[in-house]
Parts: sequence; structure tokens; C-alpha cells
Amino acid sequence: MHEGNRVYFGFFIVPLIFFCLIGCSDKTSKSASESQLDKESEVSGLVESLDTEEVVVDEENMIVLEGRTSGPMLPLYFDFDSTLIQGDQVERIENNADFLKENSSVRVRIEGNCDPRGTREYNLALGERRALSARKYLVNLGVEPERLSTISWGKEKLLLFGHDELSWAQNRRDDFIILN
Repeated sequence: MHEGNRVYFGFFIVPLIFFCLIGCSDKTSKSASESQLDKESEVSGLVESLDTEEVVVDEENMIVLEGRTSGPMLPLYFDFDSTLIQGDQVERIENNADFLKENSSVRVRIEGNCDPRGTREYNLALGERRALSARKYLVNLGVEPERLSTISWGKEKLLLFGHDELSWAQNRRDDFIILN
């Protein structure tokens, strides 16, 4: 290549590259109204509340979710592939029974849930057995059976979607939903 051609080539190419870089980097200079329109057009679905929810923290300062249970009742948590109400969950179900006995007009739906492992059919059956186990326990504590209904969500209503024991443990639960 001739030396004159190299100078000519450099004379046009270097400024061209410079202007391309400047043009690409200046994408944030939209007006406020253009930015607002972009935000409004990108919004889809339901708007979530920004209100602060009560957060429960355990002794290791880990956040503990409390299912979808209607307060002041508490959800029950189960071991893997189990319907047995373990010793650490007895206080929770007794709390729920006390609330129901003090509020005799309240009707509750007990929702059985499972972690995502296992087939859909198996988890629906396990969730139903968990809900029935809690119902039986409440009836034995003096709650009228006609005030308690059950349903199984199996693995259909997960709280946490992680693939770890913390997520799975939060999903193995019974929720207590006030119906009236």
C-alpha cells in the first residue's frame, strides 16, 4: 500500500471509529418524558405492593417464611415424605386450635403442600394426607370438624423455587386459610 493511501485511510477511518463509539455510548440522554413512557410501556402484570411485611428471623438470623397461612395461625412444616406432626410443630397446631376455639365462627381450609420432588400425582396425594393429618389433630384438640375443610396443592403452589433443603423444607407445609 502506498504511504499516501495509508494516510488517506487513517484520515477517514480513525474519525469514523471515534464517532461510532461516541454515538453508541450516549443512550442515556433521553428526556424525562421519554423515560417515563418507556417505563410505562414495559410494565406488565400486577403491580406488587411495596408495603413492609413482617419478617420472622430464627436464632441463626436466617429469614423464615411463614407460608400463606392467615394470621394469627401458623403453618405446619413436615419432614420429607412424611405426614407426621413432629414435636417442634405441636406448639404451632395447638396455637391454631386455641385460636379456632376462641373464634367459633371462623371456618378454615387446610392446604397441604409438598416440595417439587416427586410426581404430580404422588405430591397431590401426600399433600392431602398432610392436610387430613392436621385436620384430625385439630379435631382431637376440640375444634368442630364441620369448620375444617382440606385441599391438596401438591407441588403446585411453591413458596421457594430453589433446589436446596431450605427451599424444599419451606414448601413441605400445611397452610391454614380463614374462609370467612
